[in-house]
Formats: sequence, structure tokens, C-alpha cells
Amino acid sequence: MDFSGDEDIWKDLAVRAQSGDARAFTELLRSITPYVRGVAGRGLANAEWVEDVTQDVLVSVYKSLGTYSSDRPFKPWLGAIISFRRTDFLRRYYKDRAHKQTSLDSPEFIEKHVTDSRFSGEWKDIEAALDTLPEKQRKVFVMLKIEGYSAKEVAKATGMSIPAVKVSAHRTLGKLKGLLK
Repeated sequence: MDFSGDEDIWKDLAVRAQSGDARAFTELLRSITPYVRGVAGRGLANAEWVEDVTQDVLVSVYKSLGTYSSDRPFKPWLGAIISFRRTDFLRRYYKDRAHKQTSLDSPEFIEKHVTDSRFSGEWKDIEAALDTLPEKQRKVFVMLKIEGYSAKEVAKATGMSIPAVKVSAHRTLGKLKGLLK
């Protein structure tokens, strides 16, 4: 979807909403929602997360519309809100799961990450292959490639350097490909 022509419309709606026009505010939220959803969805793993971030952004637009300056473009202002809300969401997500273990057999994991139920049995094969790896190598791979931690976070948790984490994950992927053929 192309939103290039919406900049002026959004700016006008924002200015009118700042003046107390409730209809303009409703229209602003309605018209930015697809754009917010699209931008927020980049880099997020599932649709629920995208919806959560989208809702956070819309609430933030509501709360901070008074900070928007009409002499500036609207999209960068909105883009900053999207970026901050997505970052906040990911921080909360990673913080909440800092001490949790992920089991590839868990119905919750399969429901979120396996898009075709015919392949759910393959997770058991992957988990069996992972069990053949040394503990540290398995931990690095699972944290980085399955649980979605950043290389920096994995490096901190394992005491390895960031390049060593990346090399380990790459080598593990090659080893797993060989084991799963």
C-alpha cells in the first residue's frame, strides 16, 4: 500500500484534532492504522505482536498529539512513536522471558511458530539434533535463532564475544543441516 500522499492529509487531521475536532482525531487514527501496522510489522515475528505494538502506538498518538508541531512533517513524528513503541514492546518481551526456557514441544511454541501443523513433528527432530550438541553451543543457537535474542544479549549471557556467538550459530546451523538431512 502506498502512503506517500497521506502526509498532508494526516498533518491536516492532526492539526484539526489538536483544536478539539473529535471527528478529525477519529479519522486520523483510522487512516494511520494500516501504515502503523505495516511499519510496526517489520521485524516482528507474529501478528499478535504487530497488533500489540499498533495499539501501543495509537494510544501514544492519543496521549502525545499535543506535542506534534504543525510546522513539521507528520510522518517522521509518527515514525518516531512507532520506533519507540516497538522498542518498548521488545524490551518488555525479552525482560519477561529472561529466565524462561523454551521447549520446542510446547503447544504454545508450536502454535506461535509452526505455521503448518503438518510440520510440527519436525520440531522433535530438530530438538533431538540440538540435544546432540555441546551445552554451550546448543544454548547459543537456541537463544539466537529460536528464542530471538540478539547476538549482544547472547554474548553477555554466555560470556562470549559477539563475533564468537555469530560464528558458533553459523557453524551450528551447518551441523544441524547435516544431521537433519
